[in-house]
Amino acid sequence: MVWFGRRGIAAALLVLGGLAPSLAAAEDAKLKAVATFSILADLVAQVGGDRVAVTSLVGPDADAHGYAPTPGDARKLAEANLIVVNGLGFEGWMERLIKASGSKAPLVVASKNVKTIAGSHDHDDHDHGDHDHGEGDHADPHAWQNVANVKLYVANIRDGLTAADPANAALYTANAAAYTQKLDALDAEIRAALAAIPQERRRIITTHDSFGYFSAAYGMRFLAPQGISTDSEAGPKDVARIIRQIRRDKVPAVFVESIADPRLMQQIARESGAKVGGRIYSDALSAPSGPAPGYLEMMRSNLTAFREALS
Repeated sequence: MVWFGRRGIAAALLVLGGLAPSLAAAEDAKLKAVATFSILADLVAQVGGDRVAVTSLVGPDADAHGYAPTPGDARKLAEANLIVVNGLGFEGWMERLIKASGSKAPLVVASKNVKTIAGSHDHDDHDHGDHDHGEGDHADPHAWQNVANVKLYVANIRDGLTAADPANAALYTANAAAYTQKLDALDAEIRAALAAIPQERRRIITTHDSFGYFSAAYGMRFLAPQGISTDSEAGPKDVARIIRQIRRDKVPAVFVESIADPRLMQQIARESGAKVGGRIYSDALSAPSGPAPGYLEMMRSNLTAFREALS
């Protein structure tokens, strides 16, 4: 045991007292980045590393589609050095919030250069499971469900951080390259796991139409009673259509998204005979203590749920 004595204690307190302002100063020196939702915030943190303090407007397990911004969100934007959005119409509330905040921070659109696929806001009388949509459809904003697109997200975030903080360009470039390698490994892992599932069993029901990019990239077929946004509820015709299709195509499982009320999917499972698979993550990460605290973990958690239900 070390005995400081009165003078030693006083000296120690002076040292600790001096540390507090220096730690605060170090935190203030970081680039302040605001991301619109938790998945984007994780990607910004991966690229930014210790040089960036990241805030997410929409937190874990929360639905960004119908989010209602607060005055506190406007203050966060006003103090930000960089704002990162998904784009593709995902955050319909963001333009008004930026204007209200008066923020002059540069804006990074993470989905820039992504090759979009079509999605639909209205499912009535259509089968949108194969995402072969016609006139009147809208771009699907859930581009992060294809790992290859997230490599573009990372590149756009890297460029945005570099422009806002050129002194640390080398760090952002190195972090982006290291994370891109992890994304390549994840992509290969998904393809290998799904290849083991018979083609006729690769059919899944989810709450809303959020897995179109996953479907196109990895050969899964997703059906949903709601369109690409959760803003409007599924009507009786949507639910009846899904139940008919489950019975006709012998779809093995329905999945409840973390951001959704589970009762609709439980009803569909009861009336169709499909089983309820594990909880999946579409538009938000889990809390840090959950199974999907980061993008890589989210995709692996979903993959495990799909594999266990369909194999």
